[in-house]
Amino acid sequence: MDRRKALKNMGMSLGYVVATPTLLSIVQSCKTEKGLEWTPDFFTKEQGNILISLVDIILPKTDTPSASEVQVHLFIDRFANEVMTKKQQDFIKLTFEKFTNSSLKETGKQAVNELTSMDLESTLAKALKVNKEEQKVKEKAIAEYNKSVNENSSGNLADNVASYAFASKLRGMTILGYKTSEYIGEEVLAYLPVPGEYIGCGDLNELTQGKAWSL
Repeated sequence: MDRRKALKNMGMSLGYVVATPTLLSIVQSCKTEKGLEWTPDFFTKEQGNILISLVDIILPKTDTPSASEVQVHLFIDRFANEVMTKKQQDFIKLTFEKFTNSSLKETGKQAVNELTSMDLESTLAKALKVNKEEQKVKEKAIAEYNKSVNENSSGNLADNVASYAFASKLRGMTILGYKTSEYIGEEVLAYLPVPGEYIGCGDLNELTQGKAWSL
């Protein structure tokens, strides 16, 4: 599959229309910046620290690097800053704030910087633990809220719905950022530089030892 087309399709699958050169430039710009020196472009510094913890909860270090080690948090921050529309930015800010407020309420803590990875993992798991029927109800509530915003009407998003919206969107963006990072693309997934040999039909186990193709 063409990498540019794949990146564009993944952006659309998350609910965003992305200019492919923009997405490619974001992926490229995240390769060399060091996380320890990172100052978010879109999120606050406190939210940036929370974001690092959350992406590593979603994709922790195993025999492959954690999400933050391949700069996924930078990718998400720049994606929000450079790709999302104003209304989408407002929505992720709202849901991020409600998510962290839910974590504070659950733990009885007063400040965001007091939240630990264990606290955040518990809130994330709770937000994502929904059956199909509950998911339909939450997705409907999200759609109705966004419709009211688009119509310039006042709308209300329940805390549990907002936490679900943020957690599910973050999970998708974390996976997207991880799979499109240089290290994962070249060292973990099956990687074939372009131009290269093209085999239209072939057994995946024989061609790549069972690995998915890198984008």
